[in-house]
Amino acid sequence: MGQVSIGSAVFPIDFLLLLSAMLAGFSVAKRIRQRKNIDVEPLLLRVLITSLITARTVFVIAYFDMYKNAPWGMLDIRDGGFSSAAGILAAAAGIAWYSWRRPEGRRPLLLSALAGGATWAAGAVAATAVFAVPAQMPEVELGRLDGSSVEFSSLAGKPMVVNLWATWCPPCIREMPVLENAQKNNPDVVFVFANQGESVDTVQKFLDRQGLSLDNVLLDPRLELSGQTESQGLPTTLFFDAGGALVDRRIGELSAATLAQRIEGIARRETGP
Repeated sequence: MGQVSIGSAVFPIDFLLLLSAMLAGFSVAKRIRQRKNIDVEPLLLRVLITSLITARTVFVIAYFDMYKNAPWGMLDIRDGGFSSAAGILAAAAGIAWYSWRRPEGRRPLLLSALAGGATWAAGAVAATAVFAVPAQMPEVELGRLDGSSVEFSSLAGKPMVVNLWATWCPPCIREMPVLENAQKNNPDVVFVFANQGESVDTVQKFLDRQGLSLDNVLLDPRLELSGQTESQGLPTTLFFDAGGALVDRRIGELSAATLAQRIEGIARRETGP
């Protein structure tokens, strides 16, 4: 999906949808408590926490090889690594369990859960229509470090991962080794590192200082790529399929696991089911 800017902060739509669903569900539960003195808010909170833990746990298990050398990363949910299907199933199971064990709270619990689910579904439909990623390959000319230029669209033909970054951005710096390693291990995927607004000298000194060996380090001095893809905030990583369609984006720092998940997604679009 897309992103929403609030002041200088940029929030992924998925996070805002979850927050909206939580507020709707707890709002209904609170009104019922005030009117009928039946409190299901603690049950909703347990269901929410359990579903989030389940979604994270299933994701970590699926990509355990990516975490085993840095186990503390399993707890760092900032990478956005969750299994949505596992979380939804866990939430449904929790609602069913508490509805059975607490018959007096069954109706309030179901109404609250329905309000949250309906809010999330309606928001997802609206966000898909409003914030859908552009389908067309951007028409942008980017600079190379040797002073030559290249049309961005000429790089298409394979699944492509495009990282928008800058040398002054701490999370950009932290995720660079993850992207470097992924580039080495995925020869069938084109990686592009599109620096936003900095000079050749600044970028080259940064690469030398960090000891990074990256292909396709390009310069976007006028921020055209981020403008045409409606990307705000750094780092942002764009995922194109082999046909050149922008099908996914990640706002914020990537972990090896969340990067692998998205690479698998664009590879599946190439090979089919």
